[in-house]
Amino acid sequence: MPDDVVDMIMADHREVERLFNLLETQPDQRTRNLPVLSALLIAHSRAEESEVYPVAKDEAGASEKVAHSQEEHVEAEQILERLKAAYPTGTEFSRILSELVEAVSHHVEEEESSVLPTIRTALPESRRLELADAFAQSRAEHLGDEPGDATKDELLQMAENVDMSGASTMSKSELDQKLKQQAEQ
Repeated sequence: MPDDVVDMIMADHREVERLFNLLETQPDQRTRNLPVLSALLIAHSRAEESEVYPVAKDEAGASEKVAHSQEEHVEAEQILERLKAAYPTGTEFSRILSELVEAVSHHVEEEESSVLPTIRTALPESRRLELADAFAQSRAEHLGDEPGDATKDELLQMAENVDMSGASTMSKSELDQKLKQQAEQ
């Protein structure tokens, strides 16, 4: 039987944890492994934001959980941007990597204990399988995207995920700034 969307998301989480371990334990391989981590985190986040979170919010009744998860995505992406700018074998890299590991691990723990169980119980298997296809397609389309390079449409979806009012009248930079401010609170 094909994986449903919950299984796919959890498999990505395990891969991110594996990549974190490689980045922490093999500093000489960071220049090879950081782009892989970055590609997976951004593609995974964009696919959740565009395909999974709206369904979790509208069909599974998880609005508050989705808003919180979206804010955590924004925070993690900001940390990832800083990590990519750091020298791979420097102490700053290690410090920022620890910050990213902590933020993403917290997000994964919350998502796997609240959002994903809600999706699994509230949506029928056929809908979860359908969502898995949409998630996989979106994730594939976003492989190679860089942190901080979300389009205006992607930022509008993020704003919708957190129930931000007035987002449709904001410029791309205003949306980006408002989402970052909201994530910091």
